[in-house]
Amino acid sequence: MSYGGRRVVVTGGGGFLGMAVVRALLEQGAEVHVPAVSGSDEKRLSELDHAMLRVSPKVDLTDEAKTIAFYDSVPGPLWASLHIAGGFVWGPLAEAPVEALEQMIALNLRTCWLCCREAAKRMDEGRIVNVAAKPTLVPSANVATYAATKAAVVGLTLALDEELHERGVFVNAIAPSIMDTPTNRAAMPNADFDAWPKVDEVAATMVFLASPANKTTRGAIVPVYGRS
Repeated sequence: MSYGGRRVVVTGGGGFLGMAVVRALLEQGAEVHVPAVSGSDEKRLSELDHAMLRVSPKVDLTDEAKTIAFYDSVPGPLWASLHIAGGFVWGPLAEAPVEALEQMIALNLRTCWLCCREAAKRMDEGRIVNVAAKPTLVPSANVATYAATKAAVVGLTLALDEELHERGVFVNAIAPSIMDTPTNRAAMPNADFDAWPKVDEVAATMVFLASPANKTTRGAIVPVYGRS
């Protein structure tokens, strides 16, 4: 599954899943470009201290101009773009403010749409991997606002693959359930942590889908549920 120096973008690279994906890509020989939205993300990524890692500071992926400028800064050719950046909101829809919808559209759909567009412009062949969510495939209460925007990511993924696959660009998405992270453990202390998928395992699925070794899987929403 070696990437052989191919250039790869990872958004949301400073989070738990993002860091796992970045580490796995570096281990497979990719040149990894990460837009860091905050100083804390930039600091965490800098601690990896790897010669093939390129971190761009203060990139707000909800901003079209900044997103374009970031992709312009990545030398061509671009092999893969993995879109982990996003957000989450919980609560009954009847009690939700419209601001919650606007926030989820911005963080989950707008960032993914912009990054998909900019990546597609710069690929002759390659891979795009998005992040959907289990509630887009399996109904769950109190996440309607979040699930609606992740369902839009599903639609984007499937339609974009139809546009791009004939030229050798495969577009897929993963659909994770609740992942085993310190934040999720603290929020749900009575949950069965062993059943949750581990971030390294989810990262491995993304890295395979984005790799040259993936010769056949396209237009797929891949469940990564563990035993949950």
